[in-house]
Amino acid sequence: MQRRDYPLLSPSLGATHQLTSFHFGHAETGEKVYIQASLHADELPGMLVTWHLKSALKTLEAAGHVRGEIVLVPQANPIGHDQTLLGQQLGRFELASGENFNRSYPELATKIYPRIKSQLSSDRQNNTRLIRVALREAVHEMTVRTELSSLRQQLMCLAIDADVVLDLHCDFNAVLHVYTGTPLWKSCEPLARYLRSSAQLLCAQAGGDPFDEACCRPWWELQALADADGLKAAIEPGCLAVTVELRGQADVNHAVARQDAEAILDFLRHRGVVADCGAPPQPELNYPATPLSGSENLYTPHAGVVVFLVEPGTVVEAGQPVVEVIDPISDCVTVLSSQYGGMLYAVENRHYATSGKWLAKIATQTALKTGLLLSA
Repeated sequence: MQRRDYPLLSPSLGATHQLTSFHFGHAETGEKVYIQASLHADELPGMLVTWHLKSALKTLEAAGHVRGEIVLVPQANPIGHDQTLLGQQLGRFELASGENFNRSYPELATKIYPRIKSQLSSDRQNNTRLIRVALREAVHEMTVRTELSSLRQQLMCLAIDADVVLDLHCDFNAVLHVYTGTPLWKSCEPLARYLRSSAQLLCAQAGGDPFDEACCRPWWELQALADADGLKAAIEPGCLAVTVELRGQADVNHAVARQDAEAILDFLRHRGVVADCGAPPQPELNYPATPLSGSENLYTPHAGVVVFLVEPGTVVEAGQPVVEVIDPISDCVTVLSSQYGGMLYAVENRHYATSGKWLAKIATQTALKTGLLLSA
């Protein structure tokens, strides 16, 4: 194992943060896998999972069982972990700018396409090598003016040329679910099965430029650009990027973290990156993949006390009551139900809601939305 430290751009006199990565195996000897946790710094289950992964990978590496390179970043957001106000961890948005730590990553396809257009061919492997070189160059050219932009650049430097990128997050109160690109679902499905994921949310572009899309979206966008120019270029998706939502914010315990770490290792066994034993049979998928645009959000029309009638992980029918919102002053009770039916995969973790607040998310097969598909 190698530890590498990267100082971030200092935002003020006497203030510094650093990013740390741990490297297992050897580059260019197989696939590169990149795994990071807590890019939203108030989402901590992934930090514990990566700690268990680090321990297991030390043993696997010492026994010669790592085929390729595995990069772990257990704390992807040291800036956010230093944002504590009145005892509350404020880790989703940078206080200096108000920007979401998991948005506004660079759109790279249109930047590198003019550089590589004349060199693209029908040779998929050569195109993959060519694109990865261009992506690395483009990330090194990113403009860095703030501490946050230096963090984004360093994370992208570590991940942009990886075959697999796993970005470990969590929701408020949820069952395990995953987000990935629609073209990547076939490659992602074994991971979802090993993790026993309850919802699989797919899209080609969610909006807002999150980290996972910055890593994987260039590949199919480059194919589209080449097709539009009439080029006979063969570009396969060179990066399986998945955002893994490890249940809810309170789900930080060793038993579950060990289970998730072992599931990720089983997925790496399936891909041949870990070679200590064969990959076990894949469990049944808990619920079919659905479009991210089919995620039905239930919103309250008024303020009140929130009572959840159904637990996350339940398949609800159309019209089935999911949440009650009670105004104890007027005695108004509003029941929120799913219009379409599907997998209830996440709910709010607070029991007082202001008007217009989302309270539950249901994965449905019906495309409901266009435009920006992610929350702020």
